[in-house]
Amino acid sequence: MFKQKIISLLEEITKLPKEKISTLLEVPPSQELGDFAFPCFFLANPKNYDEMWKDVEKDFFIKKSPVEISQHIKDMLIPKIKKIPEIEKVETKGPYINFFIDKKILAKNVLDEMHKDYGKGNKKGKIMVEYCHANTHKAFHVGHTRNIALGESICRILENAGYKVIRANYQGDVGMHVAKTLWGFMNLKKLNLKMPKTYLGKWLGIVYAKASAAAEDESIKKEINEINQKLYAQDKKLVELWKKTRQWSIDYFETEVYPDFDVHFDRFYFESEVEKKGIEMAKKLLKNGVAQLSEGAIIMDLEKYNLGIFLILKSDETPLYSTKDLYLAELMDKEHNPERILHIVGSEQKFYFQQLFKTLELFNPKNAKKQQHISYELVNLPTGKMKSREGKVILYDDTRDKIKELVKKELLKRNKSLKDKELQEKTKKITLGAIKYAMLSQSTHKTIIFNEQDVTNFEGETGPYLQYAYARASSIIKKSKKKAKHTIPEALTEKESALIKKIADFPHEIKKAEEKLDPSIIAHYAYHLAQIFNEFYHAEKVIGTDEEAFRLKLVDAFRTTLKNALYLLGIETMDEM
Repeated sequence: MFKQKIISLLEEITKLPKEKISTLLEVPPSQELGDFAFPCFFLANPKNYDEMWKDVEKDFFIKKSPVEISQHIKDMLIPKIKKIPEIEKVETKGPYINFFIDKKILAKNVLDEMHKDYGKGNKKGKIMVEYCHANTHKAFHVGHTRNIALGESICRILENAGYKVIRANYQGDVGMHVAKTLWGFMNLKKLNLKMPKTYLGKWLGIVYAKASAAAEDESIKKEINEINQKLYAQDKKLVELWKKTRQWSIDYFETEVYPDFDVHFDRFYFESEVEKKGIEMAKKLLKNGVAQLSEGAIIMDLEKYNLGIFLILKSDETPLYSTKDLYLAELMDKEHNPERILHIVGSEQKFYFQQLFKTLELFNPKNAKKQQHISYELVNLPTGKMKSREGKVILYDDTRDKIKELVKKELLKRNKSLKDKELQEKTKKITLGAIKYAMLSQSTHKTIIFNEQDVTNFEGETGPYLQYAYARASSIIKKSKKKAKHTIPEALTEKESALIKKIADFPHEIKKAEEKLDPSIIAHYAYHLAQIFNEFYHAEKVIGTDEEAFRLKLVDAFRTTLKNALYLLGIETMDEM
């Protein structure tokens, strides 16, 4: 509300569009410089003038420096802000116009709006989010957790905005990786492996890695290719083995992975489900003149779009990812008719999705407009890139269990009297919070270097730090015998004002995260909110002061806001650590 009033005032004076003013408006580095600052460099540059500024005082702005412009605008603002109680005063500092808002009004507004749904929107529409897509017959490693954490967080952000979200999981259950695993399963002695009694889905990832290494031998590679061909030809014994081992992977995901990320998919798609229809579609595109034949293969010539040649069916009619994805796009749209379909897939597939979407556009433009690729960079180990086929991975549940041990030691160091059940519950929540925050706190454009010691630190920008801040706030409320009230004191302290301002930013930060489909915006916001609360906690006594009732209300508002932010990241809170 406060920011919008400032934007409206500046629009009236400068004639700049609201969107431009919003991008220029800044938050000063210290409270002494106000709550919002508008830089006047843009107004002083003649190159920035165009037709949209036909009503502005061009001559004045062009002939003056940014400092003179800021003073001129301030003089025009002063009589206007006298009618706006939310804005306390306006000052200039060099080329900047600094706005000071009334903290008492801000505090009242924030506390009046505070409830469990604080920050929720009311948008309409239906969006499908396709994520996780862990392949059967392969390892689920720590790198995959970035995808599932990112996908679930985006789903929650969109739901928070008001959209109906359909969670979809598209899994590779056919192809060469399956043939390698089946060959390995049938040749355990050659690989020096024994079949365990439990965790069969996880074990298949080890079989796959060993079989991939063995496939360097040309004779073994030939045997694997034969298995792949027989699978496509529906060899009865191989199909039976495929179904049995596929279920091991599915069971593993259902019991060991999805519950940890609190994920419940609305629709599971499998490559085996769409490959036949995909082949039919590729042939239909050829028949209709959309695709072309090249040396027996069906291709899309996308050269004029600078997208090269897109192979959609091999000459021996073996289906490719593209073959299956073309029909998948049609099936998703037909079943659910969403307004958008988001595909959360690593950045190495950027060019592939450009080719896929352009192909869709050439025969089904309405569907193509719905498609969007949300890309993200890899998760690497401190020693380098993970590679499933070489066995150079950290398996997810091994990582989770290692982090659990680190967390458990830290909890016992802080409280040796913890009972086993409580210890296990807290350890699990903190462990999963640590993993999720590590995966979501980095922008999707950045590679993550995953280190167990770093993510479990109870200090710094980590999940445990945020969970601890929430528990500390809960402890204050629990200890007090007074009832929280939002009777605003005559004068707010610097730390109270800073915390209120940060809480007030929450709806804006959520909106930004929703528009950019970037959970790291909320992750960073939550961290800075916790930092400001900790500064408030150390500087201002709550219990036993004249302001106790108000400060309790402020602590509870912080707690509600942090809990809502962490929920959007898939992280659970605890009243006690």
